[in-house]
Amino acid sequence: QVQLVESGGGLVQPGGSLRLSCAVSGPAFNIYTMGWYRQAPGKRREMVATITNTSRTTYEDSVKGRFTISRDNAIKTIYLQMNNLKPEDTAVYYCHVDFIDISLDTTGFDYWGKGTLVTVSS
Repeated sequence: QVQLVESGGGLVQPGGSLRLSCAVSGPAFNIYTMGWYRQAPGKRREMVATITNTSRTTYEDSVKGRFTISRDNAIKTIYLQMNNLKPEDTAVYYCHVDFIDISLDTTGFDYWGKGTLVTVSS
């Protein structure tokens, strides 16, 4: 069974940095687009950053220049380096994968992690 496990959240002061990690466990022969989403209290979940299996990246406008998404295919892990954090970055951050080849003839889709809380506050 495929699972996504996030880590790295916590409390940080404005201007500080955090690095989130998301590891894919279970049968995952090919992992396609991976990404980070976030949901603040009372708001809808939004895309933060995505990275394809060819390392093409996209970012939500408010995090451009501050956040960097990367992936290590050898260990089926993605990262989100978050710098110059702001109070408005406070949210639960979720890891997502769109498609995973879980066997030679089976592709699963729309996987989510359980989320990790990031709180930016002085």
